[in-house]
Amino acid sequence: MQKPGKTSKPVAAPLENPMIASDRVPANACGEPLTEDQIWQLLEEVKDPEVPAVSVVELGVVRKLSWQGEQLVVDVTPTYSGCPATDLIEELIAAALMQGGIRDPQIKRVLTPAWTTDWITPVGREKLRQFGIAPPQGSASKMTLLGHDQQITCPLCGSSHTEQVSEFGSTACKALYRCTDCLEPFDYFKCI
Repeated sequence: MQKPGKTSKPVAAPLENPMIASDRVPANACGEPLTEDQIWQLLEEVKDPEVPAVSVVELGVVRKLSWQGEQLVVDVTPTYSGCPATDLIEELIAAALMQGGIRDPQIKRVLTPAWTTDWITPVGREKLRQFGIAPPQGSASKMTLLGHDQQITCPLCGSSHTEQVSEFGSTACKALYRCTDCLEPFDYFKCI
């Protein structure tokens, strides 16, 4: 019979050089300052929380990088002023930069000029399509407000035989469509 508090399981020997949380080294452990290209590469890894197929760079919300003394300033323009993901996107950007070795980055919310779907990169548009979301077609023209219908291509089968089901899809920046050929519903990222 064992005494209380004793275990029959073998106990691992202590590590020679245990690593504690304060010993964690940032990804940029070489001590060299990151180049602008390396910073953009870090930001390419930050995905939009509402559309995780695209990065914040591909979406066009990261506008500019600049330095104020030793502090990196990242200009971020939300997709629209009421976007519920804006705060989270800014937090994700700051976290990625800090993990990359940049101390105390400043995220600057820039509202002018307003973001437009024209800023989504060609790579971002293709990733949206592959994810099953029809990318914005055309430019941020307001002709639809005057009754001009847009022809939206189904991202699943490529058909142009589609119809709008609802002005709003899974988020306010998307509309819900249905393909009349493959009969599948899909989101369309509205031109803004």
